[in-house]
Amino acid sequence: MSLRTAQRASLVDQVIDQLKEQITSNSWQMHAKIPTETVLAEQLGVGRNTVREAVRALTHAGLLECRQGDGTYVRATSELSGAMLRRLRTAEQLEILEVRRALEVEAARLAATRRSDADIVRIEAALAERERAWEIGEPNAFVEADLAFHIAVVQATHNLVLIDLYEDFSAALRASITAAGTSLNSTYIPHEAIARAIAAGDVAAAERAGHACMEHILIALTEAQELSP
Repeated sequence: MSLRTAQRASLVDQVIDQLKEQITSNSWQMHAKIPTETVLAEQLGVGRNTVREAVRALTHAGLLECRQGDGTYVRATSELSGAMLRRLRTAEQLEILEVRRALEVEAARLAATRRSDADIVRIEAALAERERAWEIGEPNAFVEADLAFHIAVVQATHNLVLIDLYEDFSAALRASITAAGTSLNSTYIPHEAIARAIAAGDVAAAERAGHACMEHILIALTEAQELSP
């Protein structure tokens, strides 16, 4: 996706809109380093000060992160995501898990009533990858596969607001899953019951399975915190 030369009216706002478009369209990927001020100023046909103001505004909104001596990176795909990241950075892990439970239990319930055949295929593929990552002992791969499973369940709800909210929450969830995995050590929480209930269209079973999964995590986390010095 190419950048357009900005017009002279409301230059900073125009540059903000164009940079934001690069982020929301995934032209600039999450965690990717964006072009330098000089490059952006040349592409946009504006001064470096204008670019600097636009980048500062997007940094304040939480979409970008400036790293001293390194450059500027994409850290969120929307203002909501950026605000959520800022808030959750200071949240307790238990608080994050409680919110996660609310989202995922409702997602499992809705997915059981609305899932398509394609949704079932995605959920089962994500579950298989999760199992594979656990079996070979790759913690980072397991975190990504676990999150992919839950995203597939959320997508099966076909509730666009819930999908957007969960995707914005996913960065915090990734950290939460990683931390939970560290806290729980070798404890394994199976997800087959969630996938099976959704595939069967069993709303009550899906809700129970989702709730049981999160309760196991919350209980184990609480016990781990009580044992920590």
